[in-house]
Amino acid sequence: MSQSSLIPEWTEKFIDPYAVLGVAVTADNNRVLKRYREIAKLLHPDRFGLEHGATKELATQLLASLVNPAYKQLKAEKGRNESIANLRIKVRLFHKRNGAIAPKSKVARQLLEHPVSAVDVFYEQAAANLATDQYQDIDQFESTTEQIGELNLVYLQLKMGDMGVREKRSGIIAAAEAKPITVTPTPVASEVITESYDQRHYRRARQYATNSNWTEVVCELRDAIKLKSDKSEYHSLLGVAYLRQNMQGMARAHLKRALELDPSDPLVIKYAPQAGIIVPASTPPSVNDKQAPARQAAAASQKRGGLFGFLRADK
Repeated sequence: MSQSSLIPEWTEKFIDPYAVLGVAVTADNNRVLKRYREIAKLLHPDRFGLEHGATKELATQLLASLVNPAYKQLKAEKGRNESIANLRIKVRLFHKRNGAIAPKSKVARQLLEHPVSAVDVFYEQAAANLATDQYQDIDQFESTTEQIGELNLVYLQLKMGDMGVREKRSGIIAAAEAKPITVTPTPVASEVITESYDQRHYRRARQYATNSNWTEVVCELRDAIKLKSDKSEYHSLLGVAYLRQNMQGMARAHLKRALELDPSDPLVIKYAPQAGIIVPASTPPSVNDKQAPARQAAAASQKRGGLFGFLRADK
């Protein structure tokens, strides 16, 4: 098959913009933009010498016909929601006709073996690993994009559970096939998933921390802090991540900021002294408030979901 005929075939075949860009379906606008810029550099005509004229032309067409439209679709939140909704519909239709997706690629099969509670980190790492080679060599584009697309569908299938789909909808897909209820229906707008982008980065950071992947913890928390800079738990965990990499100056800065935001932050109390920060002693409780610290500690632990869970080994 000639290279000139590949673009129309790929345009029809690859309708998942996340797969075309090589980003996870959890990617926000910052990640989408960063990935788009990476691809644009890899497909720039100056990267190809005179002896690779056909490849240069294919790269130019690939950028114009697939990459640019995919970026246009995903650069705004509305477009990302619509794309995910379309992928979910595809998963539902496939399940209705054929049952659960039986992936062909090894990485998608590995994803299926993970429990739902552990799929996020594996999925995002797998997608990132595949994306590394996606545009390095255009000959690998088709097979790699197929794998990423399949990985996306399997991930959404796992997150949606059985095909009764009980997860919250974005408001794009109508609430169909639900059992009748007696209360007044809630407006669709109230069903929007409430996890914000900064919370999503923080959740991923904690998952990376359980695997001691401190470099990724730093990346996620830096993105979280760009969006929400007044969260003590973001700064304290980032400080711990820097401590684990022997970056005392950065650790001190973020642990100090976390201390300013919340002097009772448990990570600050435990790790700030390791960065040379003196943590003020708490005020002794009165006779009537002897049980208050225990209640407050329990509440703080519940709020943070057990922050010490991934640091139990530290004594």
